[in-house]
Amino acid sequence: MTTTLRPVEPLQQNPDGTRSRRYQVCVNSRPVGEIHLGTSPSFGDSTARVVDLWIAEPDRRRGRGTVAALAAEEVARGWGCTQIETSVPASADVALRLFGALGYTLRNRGMEKRLGTTPPELPAGSGARPMTDAEYDAWHEYESEHYARMWIERGVPEDAAHAKARRDHEHLLPHGLATDGMLFSVLEHEGARVGTLWLALRDDRAFVFDVRTDAAHRGRGHGRTLMLLAERQAIEADRPVLGLNVHADNTPAERLYESLGYETTVRTLAKPLL
Repeated sequence: MTTTLRPVEPLQQNPDGTRSRRYQVCVNSRPVGEIHLGTSPSFGDSTARVVDLWIAEPDRRRGRGTVAALAAEEVARGWGCTQIETSVPASADVALRLFGALGYTLRNRGMEKRLGTTPPELPAGSGARPMTDAEYDAWHEYESEHYARMWIERGVPEDAAHAKARRDHEHLLPHGLATDGMLFSVLEHEGARVGTLWLALRDDRAFVFDVRTDAAHRGRGHGRTLMLLAERQAIEADRPVLGLNVHADNTPAERLYESLGYETTVRTLAKPLL
């Protein structure tokens, strides 16, 4: 039995700057499924992305998906990609095992929590205020570099990581501190600044883009208070769901979010293409 990929469309140049192509997964020329391969809208041409992979039920559990994913890696190498990624819904255990067996490792996971209608109270002595222009400028300079370095440490080429940081911040914050739907807050405890929060208000939910306890005040529960502040702001803005993203090596954050009732919705896996 020979499993191959057969293109079903020309290479697509998409409006967001990515390219992609759909392939039939064939066994001895017989179509048994499809794989959709593209480049990453976040990292550009250096990173390929398995957008979708499915195998028809009669041909499942025979290794067709595994061979198709390996063949997709060869296509990605031909595109000049040095890394490949995919996103797997939390409930897709079979896909998680398949990509794990191929050497993909967990990079980050999306989590969310359905909120009630009563804003949580902050601990005694803690309060929040809007971030000032000067504080935002300092935060943005630090956050941009930290964000790029975080991706570099996870195997993203340096140029691509810095380009992603610039692109993401330009897209999300076209008007800086005054961007509509973006809330920047400073958490204070007993009069001292202890952390910052960046919360985005979207159509039907809120999203925590950045939550950070100042270095001198870590380990004192302020991270939990910042998350309670995020929930409070989301409820007050009539957003019933609060989402966030956490990287796989940030164990303290994962434990905090789980203890607060957040559940994993999607996992993003990545693999270097050697």
